Amino acid sequence: MQETKVINYIKNVIDNMPIGWLNITTHRLDIYNEELAKVQFLEQFENLFENDNATPAALENLPTAYDYIRLGHPLSCVLEWAIAKLNTIDAQNVISFGSKTTPILAVLRQNLLENKNTQINYTGALPSNFNPEIIKQVYGYNFDLKQVDSPDAIEAFNGSTIYISEQNTINTIASKNTNIDFLVNLHSDLGSVIIINGEENNSYISNIQHVRRRETIAITPANALVALQALAAMKPFDFKTNTIVEDKASVLTSIKKITNSSSKAIVASSGLSMQYAIMMGLIHDAQINHKGKAIKIVVPPNCYGGTNDQARRVAACLDNVAIVDLLVDGDNDMVTSIDSVLNTIASQDAIPYIIAEIPTNPRVEVPDLIKLKEALSKPRKTPNGTVAIDPVFILDQTFCPNVQFLGENDILSTVRTISYVSGSKFPSGGKCTAGYCVANEKAKDLINNIETHLTICDNEATALQYNILALQLPSMNQRIADAYTNTREFVTFINKALPEAKINFVSRELASQGFTPSVFSLDLPTKGNTDDEKETYKRELNLRLINLMITEIPNESKFCVSYGQLKGCYWTIPATSTQGTTKEGDKDYIVRASLSANLDLEQHKAVFLKFVETL
Repeated sequence: MQETKVINYIKNVIDNMPIGWLNITTHRLDIYNEELAKVQFLEQFENLFENDNATPAALENLPTAYDYIRLGHPLSCVLEWAIAKLNTIDAQNVISFGSKTTPILAVLRQNLLENKNTQINYTGALPSNFNPEIIKQVYGYNFDLKQVDSPDAIEAFNGSTIYISEQNTINTIASKNTNIDFLVNLHSDLGSVIIINGEENNSYISNIQHVRRRETIAITPANALVALQALAAMKPFDFKTNTIVEDKASVLTSIKKITNSSSKAIVASSGLSMQYAIMMGLIHDAQINHKGKAIKIVVPPNCYGGTNDQARRVAACLDNVAIVDLLVDGDNDMVTSIDSVLNTIASQDAIPYIIAEIPTNPRVEVPDLIKLKEALSKPRKTPNGTVAIDPVFILDQTFCPNVQFLGENDILSTVRTISYVSGSKFPSGGKCTAGYCVANEKAKDLINNIETHLTICDNEATALQYNILALQLPSMNQRIADAYTNTREFVTFINKALPEAKINFVSRELASQGFTPSVFSLDLPTKGNTDDEKETYKRELNLRLINLMITEIPNESKFCVSYGQLKGCYWTIPATSTQGTTKEGDKDYIVRASLSANLDLEQHKAVFLKFVETL
């Protein structure tokens, strides 16, 4: 009876779900409580289920499940809920991944930190991407492998027991054997689902979820829908034919043209998936070519929270890897900071890997590129007089992916440089999360190791992601130019309408050099007798402005974190969204706005003027 009710309800949800569940990459922050990610959505979804209410209006009014689809989304939550409901377990114990191997790595990571044994059991073959030797060597994870005829034959083990199996349906759990702590069901091209068994393993739930947040993606909306349709029909998965071979060739051609790079391009399921492959690929290279030396990951403490957190998570797992803060914004100059940091690292005879955004986020600052090149290229000596290891500059150029840094005559051609871009921004116009990376001639030998780790983590872009990029990349540079024109006009208007506000945006001189972002940050004027009063008032003002914009222009202005979208204007407060786990003192409680090439700019000006009149 319960199973029939669940199946019938899922059918109705599929028929009536909002189209945004399938095609929106960033969701509304004004109806999102990060502390209750997934939970709040499912509590209200459960109420609808109990009342057999799957009307379009009811589904549309559910709160945001996650603010960004790579972390999770309505369809991934519904899929996890349905699996849990059909197997009488808690939905929090079911987590779906776009990757087949990363849920396994998530358990191994926690057990490394807790010094706990892991036994990986499997029937048939391990996932083709799972490379035991490299995972042990580079990631530092420890485990035993055991092939079994049946999951029911798995015996008790002093540590964690994982069972991996390939499944062509999604509604059943392979075994009820209580000796299994983690069931990992692999689902063809869709991804995987991990089920956490037993209350004693509940401490893993948030940590596995956080691996999904930082090193990979949730099952994509399109793949979650395929899984739900199979579940509703109680049949194996029905895969549509795809054009991945043609689309991938088109995407790689576009990236080569856009970046002016001679290296192979690699395309990942998200920007952070790409960054993680870069990190682990470079660590792998260091183990081969600089065995035993300390690795220093140099990262701005106030940059995008995912970058910041991921780098620290990598360092937490490896004894010879440490984080070095790079101060880049405000009163700090990126070039001076890099020069100082590299001098220190040379004195330690260590390996420097520098991650930096150009322009920076959210202050939209660009360093003096000639001086940056000089600081990165300067010969340095170790204490014993040998030449210090030259840095690898890992450039996040998501805000300006049109700028060519890597070609033979480009500004960073003589510095080992890897450039990567979050594809959920301009490359896809906000239609998917896939990101890409390329290297210059001096760093192209690093690409193979990066690709190896992208493969191990099973984080290559999906067929649909390649298809979206193939459609959107050819028009990217024109969209960037048009969006910049709108942004420059809006910034000029705000300067006149509210001259007391401080706007962070590129100068016209930088724009003439090709730095034409369509994002700016706005430090609103404040008042009060103390610093606390002024800060409190400014934070209230930030929300007042955003709420006015999204209320007055609901069809175009949206409270979310995206950038490079195909239409409209997106607003956010970096301290509460993109900076995520950044330390509190390094966060920016300012407004960040990103404009597209397609919006009613005059209406946005009029509403902003209405806001100014309230001050």
